[in-house]
Amino acid sequence: MRLAAMARAAGAGAALLVLVVVAAAAPAMGYGGGGGRRLGRHGEGGGSSTQCANHKAAPSPSPAAMAPAGSPDHFTGAASVLVDVSAPTRFLVLNAADLAIDRASIRFQDLAPTGVSLFEEDEILVLEFGGELPLGEGVLTMDFNGTLNDQMRGFYRSKYEYKGETKNMAVTQFEAVDARRCFPCWDEPAFKAKFKLTLEIPSELVALSNMPVANEIIVGPTKTVHYEESPLMSTYLVAIVVGLFDYIEGVTTEGNKVRVYTQVGKSNQGKFALDVGVKSLNFYKDYFDTPYPLPKLDMVAIPDFAAGAMENYGLVTYREVSLLFDEQFSSASAKQNIAITVAHELAHQWFGNLVTMEWWTHLWLNEGFATWMSHLAVDSFFPQWNIWTQFLDSATSALKLDSLAESHPIEVEIHHASEVDEIFDAISYDKGASVIRMLQSYLGAERFQKALASYIKKYAYSNAKTEDLWAALEEVSGEPVKDLMTTWTKQQGYPVISVKLKGHSVELEQDQFLLDGSSGSGIWIVPITLGCCSHHKQKRFLLKHKHDKIKDIDSQCDGQQKGGNFWIKLNIDETGLYRVKYDDKLTAALRNALQAKKLSLMDEIGLVEDAHALSIACKQTLSSLLHLLYAYREEADYSVLSHINSVTSSVAKISVDATPDLAGDIKQLFIKLLLPTAEKLGWDPKDNESHLDAMLRPVLLVALVQLGHDKTISEGVRRFEIFFDDRNTSLLPPDTRKAAYLSVMHNVSSTNRSGYDALLKIYRESAEGEEKLHVLGTLSSCEDKDIVLESLNLIFTDEVRNQDAYHLLGGIIIEARETAWSWLKENWDRISETFSASSLISDFIKSIVTLFASKEKEAEISQFFATRTKPGFERTLKQSLENVRINARWIEGIRGEPELAQTVHELLNQR
Repeated sequence: MRLAAMARAAGAGAALLVLVVVAAAAPAMGYGGGGGRRLGRHGEGGGSSTQCANHKAAPSPSPAAMAPAGSPDHFTGAASVLVDVSAPTRFLVLNAADLAIDRASIRFQDLAPTGVSLFEEDEILVLEFGGELPLGEGVLTMDFNGTLNDQMRGFYRSKYEYKGETKNMAVTQFEAVDARRCFPCWDEPAFKAKFKLTLEIPSELVALSNMPVANEIIVGPTKTVHYEESPLMSTYLVAIVVGLFDYIEGVTTEGNKVRVYTQVGKSNQGKFALDVGVKSLNFYKDYFDTPYPLPKLDMVAIPDFAAGAMENYGLVTYREVSLLFDEQFSSASAKQNIAITVAHELAHQWFGNLVTMEWWTHLWLNEGFATWMSHLAVDSFFPQWNIWTQFLDSATSALKLDSLAESHPIEVEIHHASEVDEIFDAISYDKGASVIRMLQSYLGAERFQKALASYIKKYAYSNAKTEDLWAALEEVSGEPVKDLMTTWTKQQGYPVISVKLKGHSVELEQDQFLLDGSSGSGIWIVPITLGCCSHHKQKRFLLKHKHDKIKDIDSQCDGQQKGGNFWIKLNIDETGLYRVKYDDKLTAALRNALQAKKLSLMDEIGLVEDAHALSIACKQTLSSLLHLLYAYREEADYSVLSHINSVTSSVAKISVDATPDLAGDIKQLFIKLLLPTAEKLGWDPKDNESHLDAMLRPVLLVALVQLGHDKTISEGVRRFEIFFDDRNTSLLPPDTRKAAYLSVMHNVSSTNRSGYDALLKIYRESAEGEEKLHVLGTLSSCEDKDIVLESLNLIFTDEVRNQDAYHLLGGIIIEARETAWSWLKENWDRISETFSASSLISDFIKSIVTLFASKEKEAEISQFFATRTKPGFERTLKQSLENVRINARWIEGIRGEPELAQTVHELLNQR
């Protein structure tokens, strides 16, 4: 939903919010003002230009809103907004959704509107007055009420246990366009305003907001909390959390208080996140050369939370598993995820909150930068984690999604509020971060940092668009950044660079890479890095056209072309966001360099990921990919093997449909590839082992179980049985439990369900979020139809929080896909009603639809959704169906390889 965009930033002033919940706003506009964005389709003419400078809003949940579950979850509020009418108009138009407005309470100064219209589809409230409004500043006031919803958006309730009783926590989640569900406002990022909130709540509860408490007054069972005025900020960053909490506290070098709030009794689990949070604020202060702008930062663990976390200014909210770490019950991967998530959200306090994107088209400025910055920060705190090598997980996610015809540019046009959720995806986050990494590598770290600091200072407390960032980078670096980067942000996709050796020259050709095997029309300015016989000797240049040539390659490689050690590697350390396709001679030479350990870990990852993608697109054979995979048989690095595992998993799944007679042998080949390192690591943690080895162990054990390795499965079952009888045994620490749980599910059926019932018992008895998710992620990993249906139906019970449903979906195996698809069709209406947030519905579509690999099934799925598609998940559905077509085409290509069986058996029999 777009507002008419006349005033970019609200002026100074105070917003007043009464009673509980939030204050709204930003520059407000009437309809028909000079061009720009519009609130919706139902506007009337009559040039209007109203700017809301200061904003006072006051929603207030009644005490009942925080009462035990079962009571009416209503809140009431009042809003007061200082509006600057800068051109003649009879209308004020703002956003509101799911609110009951007290029409008799509405006043602009002393004027009551003659007409009040709420357009539900566009979520706008139109106030019509009998005559033109007086020019200049005036105050708009109104009362309203709403309901704490169960959709994890707007102003909602989250349930938690306290002393054996179920309680409701009141929580806000406003990004992208849900502040309007809590209070009437101008709900768009460019319309910044100052907010002053007042909340009225039950006196025993804790109420948190963006700013520190100015004062609070307790009268009997009710407490009124007044907060300090906020700086200029966007509506989507306003936040409120009300409930019972414990907290721990730290302080930055600048004296900012940092707190982690948890459920009562869990504050110890916030220590790691608190440490990372304090370090992050200190790190970003230095990197951006700008202090953290608020007096405090709170981080709160929320039991029900749709996203992983949300960067609200000064009050960051998290899923519990994204914030809480327990030395006894949490895994190494959970610890790393918490560090990355905290660093990501706190990077937003500068990149997103202090400087905000002008419109959702520029979402990547927020999310791409926060993703890249989080790796920069965590690498500084934990260099032993080798986090930049792990960053290639993000690059791989970007490359996979962006190789679909149904992808979208980094900068994507958003025309309606319902479209926003779908761009919170791997393009905005991972491709955004990857092109930033590519640009930083091209410009150099020092120049890049200096330019970012300049950009933050210039646009502090206001809004910026992509071009503003390019201008700042050009000014500092002197490089043509805009020309270079526009090819990456305004067109979707990326290139594959074909490399051929012709005599003493290397010929390069770029084409848009698409997984369906076609070639798009895109041309990019590509920062090329080329290593010749050495990782350290690099040639750098910009590939600006479709074709280019590097002459006299012998001199580049010290004449080694004639020797047996000659090789060429493009995209050194995978800093560029492109794929590379080598001719046969160069491919063989790289395979030799790989086996001789001449390549960096990042280059090893890039090599296998490119080969996998080229195989899916039928640009290289599966046999060629298998030969390359076999060259990794002595690999022991976590980052490399996690990518090898994802590739082998993909091939093992497609082989079930493509070559069922060979599928078993292909799995045995992958067991042969992964088993040596798995056996060295074993099931038990070793004294003083590295963080990366602790992360690798579960990856390999889970892979072996899923490939059907009998010995691993038997050991997993043995350890599980001991663990089930003694939850404190050291035989099954958190890192290896998922492998054991999958081992148990391997033997489960309707007539042999003791293992399934044991897992359910663990799920029901565990108080640890990560443990519960481990179990959920395995319950549907079964061929038995009745067990799969029983597992999926747990989604509709109170036992599974809505936010966690996708874990059950993610466990479905190929052999159970028809069961899952039938279940999805039969329950679609119920799913649509229960999971109204489009991002959650997208999980159902993505998880189940992409299990298929035939044109017939694609047609069936398309027909089912023909009358059921909504804007919030339309893009996800199209992408999922495209993946089905791509898999079907890959299967045809694999079936056309006459040498595949011979390749598999030769590799399987090699010693």
